[in-house]
Amino acid sequence: MRLLKVLGYQGLSMSALLPYLTGKKQGKVVGITFDDGYLNNLTHALPVLQRHGFSSTCYCVSQRLGQTNLWDQVQGILQAPLMSADQLRHWVTGGQEVGAHTRHHVNLTECDQALALTEMARSKEELEMAVQQPVVHFCYPYGVYHSEHVAMAQQTGFASVTTTERGRCHVGADLWQLPRVPVLRSTTLPVFWLKVASRYEDRRKV
Repeated sequence: MRLLKVLGYQGLSMSALLPYLTGKKQGKVVGITFDDGYLNNLTHALPVLQRHGFSSTCYCVSQRLGQTNLWDQVQGILQAPLMSADQLRHWVTGGQEVGAHTRHHVNLTECDQALALTEMARSKEELEMAVQQPVVHFCYPYGVYHSEHVAMAQQTGFASVTTTERGRCHVGADLWQLPRVPVLRSTTLPVFWLKVASRYEDRRKV
C-alpha cells in the first residue's frame, strides 16, 4: 500500500472505482478487493488502508459471518475466523465496503438455477441487513460461473461483479465480468509493481 501511495495511486472500493470504469472520471486508481471476509482483513488490512487513505471492498459469505471458511475444509485448508456482523459494521465505519459472495460460498455451476439465484440474491439481502447499507457488488465464488449467472447478477441489482480472470480493468469493461490482479503472499514488490503498472497481468488472462 505504501508503494501504491508513493507511485501516486489511490486505492478505491468498487463503488468508488465505478466512475473510472465507466469513463466518468479519470485518474491513477487501483481497486482493492478481498474475498471471503476474513477477520484478518479487519485486524491487519484496515489500519493500513486507513493510514494511506484508501478504501476497499470485502466480499463476504452471508451465512458464515462470525464462523470459519468451512467450504475449504474438504481440501484440507486450515480454518480461519471470518468477521461477524458487528465486525463487518466496524469495517464499514472504518471507511470500507462490503460486497456479496453468496450465502454459503457455493460453486454456482453446480447449483440449479433457483438455488444459484437464491444464493446470490439472499446474500445481498442478508449482508444489507447486517451492515445497514446497500450491498451492490458481487464476486463469483471460486471464479466459476456461466452466462446465466451474469444475467442473475444484473437481475439481482449488482452494479459490478468480479471474477478470477487475470488482468487489469479498463474503461468500458464488462462490469459483470471484471478481471482482477492477484496479489499473493509470494508476490514481491517488483512483481507487484509490474502487475499494477504494466501489461504483465493483461497478457496472462488465466
